[in-house]
Amino acid sequence: MTEQEPAESSDEISPRHRSYRGRLLVATPLLGGGPFYRSVVVVLDHDAGGALGVILNQPLDATVAEVLPEWSTLVSSPTAVFSGGPVSTDSALAVGVLRDGDDPPAGWREMYDRVGLVDLDLPSRAVEAGLRGVRVFAGYAGWSPGQLESEIAEGSWVVVDSFDEDLLSPNPEALWRQVLRRQGGDLAMLSTYPDDPQLN
Repeated sequence: MTEQEPAESSDEISPRHRSYRGRLLVATPLLGGGPFYRSVVVVLDHDAGGALGVILNQPLDATVAEVLPEWSTLVSSPTAVFSGGPVSTDSALAVGVLRDGDDPPAGWREMYDRVGLVDLDLPSRAVEAGLRGVRVFAGYAGWSPGQLESEIAEGSWVVVDSFDEDLLSPNPEALWRQVLRRQGGDLAMLSTYPDDPQLN
């Protein structure tokens, strides 16, 4: 996978392609090591210009209180900053989930359903109303046009449904196995794949 930002485009994805916006990408053993090893990525945007998402299960040592103290009371536990992906790792991206029936707060940019981006330049008190939870990510994952589709076709990713609980999971390190297990069948079996197959 190249660490590349998707091209800017307002075009809708062409009819022969499928948008994976709002779905989860679950890494398969084909991806091996690197930043996407056993990762679970939520796709925030996907159109003809490429795709963008964040890794949900890689909390970092740094906490939100250390880097963005004003936002520390809004983020869901664990309160770590998460590695969102290998692109723009020196910038922060906040993803939030709206409460059912509540209106979006100031600075809200809807991505899909009740999930959207939160403007970290605003005071936290301006956006806290209506939010069920927030996660802060350092960097993101980006794919150029057609790249994500190629990686899915070659078997690097399994595409499954996402739930709000995935984004706000209190135990993100277990998310890869949890998401696979709930699929049943062969994918549930994949969750038992050893860290090092040579030691199995």
